[in-house]
Amino acid sequence: MATSSGQGLIRHIGLSNVTTAQIAEAQAITDIVCVQNNYNIVHRDDDALIDDLARQGIPYVPFFPLGGFTPLQSSTLSDVAAQLGASPMQVALAWLLHRSPNILLIPGTTSVAHFRENLASCRLTLPEEAVAELDGIAGDGGGGKG
Repeated sequence: MATSSGQGLIRHIGLSNVTTAQIAEAQAITDIVCVQNNYNIVHRDDDALIDDLARQGIPYVPFFPLGGFTPLQSSTLSDVAAQLGASPMQVALAWLLHRSPNILLIPGTTSVAHFRENLASCRLTLPEEAVAELDGIAGDGGGGKG
């Protein structure tokens, strides 16, 4: 995740699939502009890291933002989505956007329709009770903090 300045030098450094200790080690050497790790509504191991990066003004890019759910977790997500008149994936993306202002989403897509569906998630407002129910998903079948 490095970009060249056109002079043979690295202008920006981002890290992927790293621990908090590895980020601190890298920051002792240079500025880090972005961190990308596995994180979603179920896999919540980076909760504290996301908050720390937000305090530092560093974007966090969750990879695999829409996967790894157990049937029970998927059922809960689908129930919340039905209540909101949205798709489960729109709700999962909206939850990530709601989670922290430093989260930068780059969900993959295979079609223009799917792209539009993903884009609509940024306009989805999650009521407090929906957020509370979604926050509990991580404890329903493992995968993160509960």
